[in-house]
Amino acid sequence: MSEDLKNEEMGNWLDESESFKDIHEHEVVEGTVVLVNRDEAYVDIGYKQEIAIPKRELAVPEPDSAEDVVKQGDVIKVYIQSLGGENGGVLSKVKADAEVVWDELRAIKAHNDDPEAEGLQTVDARINNVVKGGLTAMVNGLRGFIPASQMDLHFVKDLNTYVGQTVQALPIEIESHKRRLVLSRRQLLEREREAKQQEVFGTLHEGDILKGTVKRIVDYGAFIDVGGVDGLAHISDLSWERVNHPSDVLKVGEEVDVFVKNVDPEAHRISLSIKQTQRDPWLDRAEAYHESDFIEGKIVKLAKFGAFMEIEPGFDGLIPMGELSDRRIENADEAVAVGDIVKVKILRIDMKRKRISLSINRARREGNRANVKRYQQPAEVEEATEE
Repeated sequence: MSEDLKNEEMGNWLDESESFKDIHEHEVVEGTVVLVNRDEAYVDIGYKQEIAIPKRELAVPEPDSAEDVVKQGDVIKVYIQSLGGENGGVLSKVKADAEVVWDELRAIKAHNDDPEAEGLQTVDARINNVVKGGLTAMVNGLRGFIPASQMDLHFVKDLNTYVGQTVQALPIEIESHKRRLVLSRRQLLEREREAKQQEVFGTLHEGDILKGTVKRIVDYGAFIDVGGVDGLAHISDLSWERVNHPSDVLKVGEEVDVFVKNVDPEAHRISLSIKQTQRDPWLDRAEAYHESDFIEGKIVKLAKFGAFMEIEPGFDGLIPMGELSDRRIENADEAVAVGDIVKVKILRIDMKRKRISLSINRARREGNRANVKRYQQPAEVEEATEE
């Protein structure tokens, strides 16, 4: 072989080496599809020969034909699993697509972790199964895991209700070399709730009356959504009547009018009242009576300062100690006992303090005279008629 020919061959070899010196195993590169048949696609990545990619490495799930995924002339990204050998190497579009997704996920997490970044970036997670400790989900072809504690703001008894749904979530743990992807929907909901709270707390004021939706019922009250933020209506604020359990008067999903009792932006607390949006039934009952009326009722409770008389069921008045008897007494039981039926005169109806003062003494004195006067009137009318 002449020296010139040797130099030419050496130059060609160096040119070829130079052309694929930047191609390495275990990296993602671009290649051009030069030939496609049913079972595989041949791709030129700038290596010394085109390399075939079997259809199982073109897409997930495996297509019926490679021609369903790519066509001649397409520029695609491929992952180099190995180079050399009889076939020139082993390539995978599936793994390349996965690496691209991993890079995107890392970028999303870095953005969300940056305190100066504006807005949150999320991923669409398709829930496909319930497993021990949580749920599995697919994110652009990658399998991810959502722990049960990261699925919602509150404990979820049956995770199966989410299977088949696509939810927005945040990537919180990414280890691509272990193919580990952990997602959280809860953190997204918490951040959305916090943003909503800031908005609501900026416009909410004590004394406001607004619409709310019952979200959760507990033994001590009910949590009610008022514009995206939950406030608590204590059991004592649910009704003017005595409530044994909140579920006796409310149900989840019910829309109610609420009165804003207190707003604490720092503690993120809102105290609500349902009963304060309604007229107090005590006032309606009190309006049926008038001062100086004579009425009867049952003694229901004795106290140091007098006795309580039931005017109507759940509607009482107070007979002060000095109005129980004409004589001086130290204790209410010296004049009356629980269960006694007594006649009283209404001394005062205090609508603001919701109190009614009664008197047995005055009913006895004035009531007797009123009866005598009432009985005398017909006789006087009869005498006048005879004249």
